Amino acid sequence: MIRGVLKVGLGSCGIAAGALEVYDYFLSDAVKKNLGNILSFGEQRITIGKTSCIGLCFAEPLVEFCTDDIKILYGRVDKIFAEKIVNGILSNTLPLENRILEDEEVKKYIGPQVKLALKNCGIIDPENIEDYIERKGYSALQKAVFEMSDREVIEVIKESGLRGRGGAGFLTGQKWEFLLQAAGEKKYLVCNADEGDPGAFMDRAILEGDPHSVIEGMAIAAKATGAQLGYIYCRAEYPLAIKRTVKAINDAREKNFLGKNILGTDFSFDIILKEGAGAFVCGEETALIMSIHDRRGMPNLRPPFPAEKGINDSPTNINNVETYANVSGIVANGAESFNKYKSGNSTGTKVFALAGKVKRVGLVEVPMGLTIREVVQEIGGGSSTKYPLKAVQIGGPAGGCIPEKLFDTPINYDSINATGAIMGSGGLIVMDTNSCMVDVARYFLQFTQNESCGKCTFCRIGTKRMFEILQRITEGKGDENDISLLEELSNHVRKTSLCGLGQLAPNPVLTTLKFFKGEYMAHVKEKKCPAGVCRALIKVLINPEQCTGCTACTKVCPVNAISGEKKKPHVIDAKLCTKCGICIQKCKFDAIYKN
Repeated sequence: MIRGVLKVGLGSCGIAAGALEVYDYFLSDAVKKNLGNILSFGEQRITIGKTSCIGLCFAEPLVEFCTDDIKILYGRVDKIFAEKIVNGILSNTLPLENRILEDEEVKKYIGPQVKLALKNCGIIDPENIEDYIERKGYSALQKAVFEMSDREVIEVIKESGLRGRGGAGFLTGQKWEFLLQAAGEKKYLVCNADEGDPGAFMDRAILEGDPHSVIEGMAIAAKATGAQLGYIYCRAEYPLAIKRTVKAINDAREKNFLGKNILGTDFSFDIILKEGAGAFVCGEETALIMSIHDRRGMPNLRPPFPAEKGINDSPTNINNVETYANVSGIVANGAESFNKYKSGNSTGTKVFALAGKVKRVGLVEVPMGLTIREVVQEIGGGSSTKYPLKAVQIGGPAGGCIPEKLFDTPINYDSINATGAIMGSGGLIVMDTNSCMVDVARYFLQFTQNESCGKCTFCRIGTKRMFEILQRITEGKGDENDISLLEELSNHVRKTSLCGLGQLAPNPVLTTLKFFKGEYMAHVKEKKCPAGVCRALIKVLINPEQCTGCTACTKVCPVNAISGEKKKPHVIDAKLCTKCGICIQKCKFDAIYKN
């Protein structure tokens, strides 16, 4: 009897694209011939399974059909195409269209990637611990427990060069060593899954797709540092990640990978999942610890650092999701399996959430040293619009904007920092020439100002004043003095804020001023927005020589601002026009434009 499996990608991106409808169809009475979730087709018995995001977010929903002989990944599957797949299995003539792995564009997307942190995502069922174990899951923990001393575990992590993937890039092994050497009867570990950057979804995808890799990484860290209890601090806005992580913790306990006397030894360690309220500031270590204590998340002065005084005033180590997800592979396969990918002082790979004006959005993991251009052009496929690319925003609100002329910058901590941006946790938002960099800076300042906990005067008030200046500039009410004032305020906020939120909040402003100062000057001197984004500075006009009077624009204008006789040039009432741009999109003759 031939056995196979139909796996549906049920990560958040797949579910949002309609994957649940496909999954429910495969499990429906119309498809199930007899037993439970097993489909029997003559001599074939097909199991219906689920997995999570494999990174191909642009091609969701995804369905994979596997037998001993074949492996086919279908993309953009709806219920109608799901029926084609079932009929193809029955007739032994599987559909040829939508085969993702045979698509040349997808090959370009997958080709440069190296999957270390994401090695199981989109392959295993994240809710089935046996799937994880089958792929050598928890073997690294067993190696650390039975074959390595605490010091040996820390040394292999140090030798690997693994740096914290949460943004700061501090050496993980050194951080663990601080905790090992810290004096205290009880020690704690924290996994920071409070992923709050706009456009970032790396940590969420790992917890949804491979929560056991994080749990195993934390257990290994606990063995190496002497920690007895760990917390996974995950924002409540990630319900699917929370659900799957809680199940994984419980399953790991049942298998004795967590809890008392792990694997029959005197090593004991457990994990609690703590839901955060979604405050961006709680991504900062000391604010996160305050939140775990059920207090308002506000940062504290350092020193003392968490390794000396953290949870319950005890020594505490904090790493993020991606950092812990890399640990088991390093311990199992040796430091060289990780540090063979090297650029400057950065080793291994980095996961990015690729989003914005790019053809192939999704989750990518690339080796250190690949350039921004290679990620955006080769993996991402370049601009998704007819306009050239202009910049990338990397590192979220604490990061910065890197212009197209610097796209050949290699991806490593030092090179990215040299541009004025930071690696951050891995958000990578691509912008084309229709993006206004002044407006981009305004957006991120509004975000950080809203998320400021209010403890520091310069962060609380300084970011507000900066946002007000940017708002004034985008409304055509700014002058040249505002630009120098922005730079002055940026430097004060950076130097006097208590935590990273305030210290790095000026980055989007400073990098856009550095690389796109001409756009600022156009806003304040010419009262124009070159990208045609800032509504107060643009006019929407109709070129009478190109207008055919087709009336397509009048039908879509939400405020009836366009008038004219059929087959004759139309006009726009500037007083009524909201500059929404819908008419420009609808005009087939390029007769409507912004000025």
